[in-house]
Amino acid sequence: MRNQAASHAACLLMLAGLALGTGGCVTGRIQEAAYTVERTDKDFQVRQYAPQVVAEIVVDGTQEQAGNKAFRPLFNYISGANQSKNKIAMTAPVAQQREGEKIAMTAPVGQEAISNRWAITFMMPAHFTLETLPTPADENVHLRAIPARRMAAVRYSGTWSQQRYEQNLARLREWMKAQSLTPVGDPIWARYNPPFTPWFLRRNEVLVPLPSP
Repeated sequence: MRNQAASHAACLLMLAGLALGTGGCVTGRIQEAAYTVERTDKDFQVRQYAPQVVAEIVVDGTQEQAGNKAFRPLFNYISGANQSKNKIAMTAPVAQQREGEKIAMTAPVGQEAISNRWAITFMMPAHFTLETLPTPADENVHLRAIPARRMAAVRYSGTWSQQRYEQNLARLREWMKAQSLTPVGDPIWARYNPPFTPWFLRRNEVLVPLPSP
């Protein structure tokens, strides 16, 4: 029970960060999205992700505003605003992506889209299925199953600015071109840490879906 309380407290800190326009969750005892690594090249990887179930909400606003609007309904859902009134442990990362683009990781997070609507997702703990998760009380929160996916990823530290995201998305696209990797979906922005984490210790990622081998 003590470990469960500590884990929940860590996630509350993460969610406070999300309310400030950040994302991610304290790792350690926090479950992360499961994947195997196909190849690694410095900051870049090709990964195979296991199937996942996510809680998702779509909000309006800029990339940096979206987390503010998504915070409360997603927080309420994992805190008991659901049919069974049960709390659900948080996982990492939190992902953000333009509405209409398929979220291949959690979660979960392109830039040229006309729409300014964002899908924010929390990955559900691995033991849950769509059938065993409680129904959200908020009709704007939806549960969705994500099939296994192959992804190109770049990991970087630093601030949670849109500029940093776009710089690393450009790096990933350049690396994929050099590796003859063809994207089959749009980018996802994944963040792992609470806001008090020093910028140089933060784990951030951009992921792009790839075809199956």
